[in-house]
Amino acid sequence: MPRIDRHDVGGGAYGVAMGYSGEVWVTLADASALARIDPDGAVDRFDLDRPDSRPMVLVPGVDDDLYFSCGDGRIGRVDRDGRVTSLPIQLPAAPYGLCVPGLGRLWCALLSEDRIVRLEGDHIAESISTPPGAMPSLLVADPNGMLWCTMHGANAIGAIAGGRLRVIPLPTASAGPVGIAATTDGVWFTEIAAGRIGHITGGGDVEEFDLGDPECRPHAVVDASDGGCWATLWAASAVVRVDSAGLVTDRVELPSGSEPHGLAVGPDGSVWVALETARAVVRITIGP
Repeated sequence: MPRIDRHDVGGGAYGVAMGYSGEVWVTLADASALARIDPDGAVDRFDLDRPDSRPMVLVPGVDDDLYFSCGDGRIGRVDRDGRVTSLPIQLPAAPYGLCVPGLGRLWCALLSEDRIVRLEGDHIAESISTPPGAMPSLLVADPNGMLWCTMHGANAIGAIAGGRLRVIPLPTASAGPVGIAATTDGVWFTEIAAGRIGHITGGGDVEEFDLGDPECRPHAVVDASDGGCWATLWAASAVVRVDSAGLVTDRVELPSGSEPHGLAVGPDGSVWVALETARAVVRITIGP
């Protein structure tokens, strides 16, 4: 049986990321705040400077810092000492997905503008357009530095290299890709409208795997470090682990109606999950 430890954080818990010292950070979209869960279980809250900030996606950087997207057109930063600030740029649209590849270049998806941009200081240094209505959503970099993105409206995955976008259509119509994660030999993504997990192999083949319930609405996905992945099932109030062959090996039931969204894997293999309507973050430990 898995062990589930609950930490009440309040305010629409959404994105999750591991911090520099083993702490867990979470965005509180409804409260325009961040929360930090220390290794001893203590919870601290950090209110942002605007009540309409609506922080969403939270990702690690390359210098022990974290970045988070905000619905007010800004990107926030948490440094290794826990200081929360915002970058000196106001974007023309609300950013959603973020990614910081190995070179430390910050990329973000402007979902409503159908483009992906790279930021330097106070300006946009590079802009890559997606097809009209593509709605680029979440981003990830693979070990080779290639950037991948889900394009929810285009029903496709995008691969970016050398400033150029390659569009990879999905076999299932209207699958609605959202979450995405990279492993050493491929890319995993969620199909929220189809109730499936998708996978692009190192050879470029697109695979899709049923999760047993077409209405489960898988949302976020992270690398499980062994070729598989963990994913949140938003409508089913559950988390699943999928192995490298696409088989569900673990399913953890969460409180009904809790709406799990973001998740992260800790250094000990435990899985941290944000529960939006339950106003909490849970730590899941799989063991005997």
